[in-house]
This record gives sequence, structure tokens and C-alpha cells, in this order.
Amino acid sequence: MVPLAERIRPHSLDELVGQPHLFTPGKPMRRIIESGKIPNMIFYGPSGIGKTTVARMIAEQSDMTLHKLNGTTANVNDIRDILQESGSLFSTDGILLYLDEIQYLNKKQQQSLLEYIENGKVTLIASTTENPYFAVFNAIISRSTVFEFKPVTKEQIRPAIQRAFRFLEEEQKCSIHYDDEAVDYIAAGCGGDVRKAINTVELSVLAAQKTDDGLFIQKESVQALTQRSNMRYDKNGDQHYDILSALHKSIRGSDENAALHYGAMLMEAGDLLPLCRRLLCIASEDVGLAYPMAIPIVKAAVDTALQLGWPEARLPLANAIILLATAPKSNSAHDAINAAIEDVKAGMSGDFPRALQNVHFDGADAAVKGQHYLYPHDFPNHWVRQQYMPDTLLNRIYYQFGDNRAEQAAKEYWSKIKK
Repeated sequence: MVPLAERIRPHSLDELVGQPHLFTPGKPMRRIIESGKIPNMIFYGPSGIGKTTVARMIAEQSDMTLHKLNGTTANVNDIRDILQESGSLFSTDGILLYLDEIQYLNKKQQQSLLEYIENGKVTLIASTTENPYFAVFNAIISRSTVFEFKPVTKEQIRPAIQRAFRFLEEEQKCSIHYDDEAVDYIAAGCGGDVRKAINTVELSVLAAQKTDDGLFIQKESVQALTQRSNMRYDKNGDQHYDILSALHKSIRGSDENAALHYGAMLMEAGDLLPLCRRLLCIASEDVGLAYPMAIPIVKAAVDTALQLGWPEARLPLANAIILLATAPKSNSAHDAINAAIEDVKAGMSGDFPRALQNVHFDGADAAVKGQHYLYPHDFPNHWVRQQYMPDTLLNRIYYQFGDNRAEQAAKEYWSKIKK
């Protein structure tokens, strides 16, 4: 049976759910579509939010011959067969090629399109769930306009859910009873995926309680059908890195509640190792010398999580997330080592001061013989003034003390001694 989402697919831009930044009257993309002069385009965004629907609308409004391919199954011969048609009588108005999941085509397959989309014989509309600037060949990107489709909000999805219920009422010729709470559950549980929401409506009707008065959608049934369905996650896709980035930035911004939210998303996806690595990185990069004990504490929490496994691993990881988010912050070590590395890469590493070299024989041409190294432990406060930097970097400063209590205490201590 054809899925409900396919049976009620919109046929005009006004029926489309979501994407107001693209299709509100007056927006550039809407004007382009209404002009009838279609450029090469790449639609980028998660699945189930209208990319394929819009491509079909464009094809229906144009006089071009429509061909569809999916990157998961297409090969070079499939592409070549379509391209060869571009010079035939059957394609006098041009060919519109809708290529879904273009990221699955290899570089050679994508390159086979270049000549034809450049001379205008083929108009390409490609869609991808991955960042096209990483997943699509640069030459294709340069000849196309990229439009980003965004997840649909709960408020935008509600009318689509209600329309789906009405459609099924007419199709099945019986009353379907549901309340606003059921609609809210479906809208919240689809993770911004309209197709998923509509398919959940269909499942809810199939699982509905039948009475003489029609079908009744029960709250428990909707909850069971929507649990975990809002997890839009791909361990190798953009969403994976977006969540890790959101976690990192929330901890850096000392928002423990947001950090716990993104941490919970990673935990629900079972992404243990990336979460552990990111927490270890944050301890050194963003807390650092403001609270140096954060590093061994987080390391202990990570080791405990790895030994426990799911679901208990969530407990030490939650401790680590809250500790890092609420700890004082300093990126002084991060900035210092980056500045030092920049000098090394720039070739600014001069000769070692003689006092720092390993003990060895002075050559006959040495102006000053002997190492003359001063052993700091032989002096008061275990410190003595001598040159450590190469001559080329003398007086270069990489590390700036942070404005937190721990680093300011260290600064004050050494200021007194080094006077």
C-alpha cells in the first residue's frame, strides 16, 4: 500500500508545511520557481521536510522531461542513459534530473554530470541530507545554488497532522476521534520530520480502538508509537557533529542544563566514545588551569563510564558534564600552546641556549667553554634567573595568566619570587 505521506503529498507551494524562509511569497527561491526558469539547485537538509516534494512541484510546473535517480542505487550507466537523451527529440525543452541523495555518488559519477549541466542541456536538482560543501564535488557546487531546508517546528507540523486525520476519515468513510494532546504528542515526537509525523498518524489509526461511533485514538497508543521517534541522529552525519558542538559550546558557556540536554541526546543514541573524548577535551581546553583537578576527575568519570557501559554510564558522565559546566573557565593553556606551535611552524626555533643542551664536549671553536647550567633547586625558592628561550625568541610571551583564582594565585606567587 502507498504510504499516507505519499498519498497526501502537497501539489503547490501554498500547501507545503514549513520552510517559510524559502517559500513565503516574495522570498527569492519562491520567485525563482514561479519564474519557470529553473537553475541547477542543491537542496540540503534532514529527511522528511519537503525536499523531494518541492522538486516534484518544480518538475510539474516546467515543460522539461523529468528523470529521477537515487544516489544509493544509481550508477554511471544510469546517468549516461539520461544524458544521452538530452540531444533527442524527446527532450526539446530540456531535461530536469532530480537526483536524490547525491552524496552517495562517487566523484567520477558526479563528474559525469558536469558537461551537461554546464551547457544547459540538463538542469540538475539534487538533494542531500549531508553538508553539500563536504559531500558534493566542488565543481557541482560551483554550478549550483544551495538552499538549506530546516526541520519543521511542532507548530508548523500540527496542521499537517490534522489534515492527515481528515484525509483518512474521508478515505475510510468513518469518524476518527482524537484530542489536541494526541496531535501534540505526534508533533513533538517526529523530530521535525513531516513524513514521520504523517506516517505516525496512519499507524495511530490502524491501532485505534474501534466502536460504533468510529475510531478512537488513545493517548497510550500514540505515546507508544512516538517513543524515541524524535531521535534524528546519524553517527557519521552532520547531526552527530552538531550535537557534539552544541554540548561543547554549552559547557564552555557554563549552561549546565543545555549541556545535560545535548549530553542526553548522545547517550540516547548510544554514542559513548565520542562523548567521552569530547568531555576530556573540554576539561583541558575550556576549564584548564582555572580548575586543574577537572582533568583527572573527568578522566576518572570517563574510565568509570567505559567500565560500566550503558545504561549506568550515564551517571559518571552526568557528573562530568555538570562539573565542567559549573567550573571556572580558562583557555589560557589552549591559547599558549597554539601561539607556541605557530612560531615553531614559522621556523622560529633558534639554537638551544648552551646551558640547556645535554652535557657534551665543546668544540675547539667554542667561544665559551662549559655548559654553565644553573640548577634551580640549589637556589632560594628553587628558582634562578637564566636564559631558557632561544636568542631568536628572547622575551617572547605565550602564556597569559587567566583571571581566575587559581591562575592569579600562581601569578602572584611567581611575581614575588621573580622580582
